[in-house]
Amino acid sequence: MRIGVGLSTAPEARQAGAEAAAHARDQLVGETVSLGVLLASRAYTDEASAVLAGVHQAVQVPALVGCVAQAVVAGRREMEDEPAVVVWLASGLPAAETFQLEFVRTATGGLLAGYRFDQAARDFHLLLPDPYSFPADLLLEHLNADLPGTLVMGGLVSGARGPAGSRLFCDREVSTSGAVGVRLPGRCSVSIVSQGCRPIGYPYIVTGAHGALITELGGRPPVARLREIVELLPPDQQELLTHGLQIGIVVDEHLAAPGQGDFLIRGLLGADPSSGTIEIGEVVEVGTTVQFQVRDAVRADKDLRTALAQASSDLPGRPAGALLFTCNGRGRRMFGVADHDAATIGDLLGGIPLAGFFAAGEIGPVAGRNALHGFTAAMALFVE
Repeated sequence: MRIGVGLSTAPEARQAGAEAAAHARDQLVGETVSLGVLLASRAYTDEASAVLAGVHQAVQVPALVGCVAQAVVAGRREMEDEPAVVVWLASGLPAAETFQLEFVRTATGGLLAGYRFDQAARDFHLLLPDPYSFPADLLLEHLNADLPGTLVMGGLVSGARGPAGSRLFCDREVSTSGAVGVRLPGRCSVSIVSQGCRPIGYPYIVTGAHGALITELGGRPPVARLREIVELLPPDQQELLTHGLQIGIVVDEHLAAPGQGDFLIRGLLGADPSSGTIEIGEVVEVGTTVQFQVRDAVRADKDLRTALAQASSDLPGRPAGALLFTCNGRGRRMFGVADHDAATIGDLLGGIPLAGFFAAGEIGPVAGRNALHGFTAAMALFVE
């Protein structure tokens, strides 16, 4: 397997697609391209078809997926503030099967239409869903329950400003809804999920809940529990609360002492001081273990470095390249400097060919189950 990554900041859309594809192709001289991933920043939304046409003009690629995103990643650079098109090309991969999915509403709920995952267990799937029209969490729940072992990585497309605003690429087509993806037979990558929040206080059992509302934590109102925690925090940790409070749902209830990396992070959407209830971005059941979380750049940096070091030691071969899906709440917003995640990966993995985008939610496995995350950096690391 070999991988090449090309970047273009040309203002004209077709030219940008062609230049990025040509730069990636030049790194694969003598190789036959197996798969392409096309990522374009939001500035190219209205000309997404022209970007895609430019890619196909420059390189013959039998399977291609991608999207328009809020910001894109190429090599050691995170292009947060300028137009950019990134093309990731791979040779030597097994036959790639692209697919498109739609969520069709019915009287009893809905159907996921367009692709069957029945034969997909133990395969790798790259998935790019539109957050406005496709319930990625329902698909992940289905795969976890009915096809355990299926691996899914990717991110919620972040380029839209509202419904029908997304642009998804699949082979030679551009769509505005649903999800696109690609299946690669077998396990050709290593999954890395690094979190950007750290727990505060103590974990509590949910003793009262209704949908996404939590009414009791350990027998007391959640707001009362939160006040107890805040009063005991040192001033520097109280300052972290101003950057946004989150809540973590323990992924493995068998853990005696859950810590960093053992949670699914969800936003704290609201609180009612009179009743003491809180609303979070996930339906929770009584008996679930949760813990309040804060965004922490220092801990996020340490967690990413630890995850990369662990993955490097476990690799069965040399890293050939990677796809990165980092939260749109990271980047300069979290770290205060440009290129943090991309540069850290480059430093620790030797400047491998890397492409990716800032996502509205990251998809990657934790504790053997596919999950939708927040404030994480999820990476598929391909091995020669």
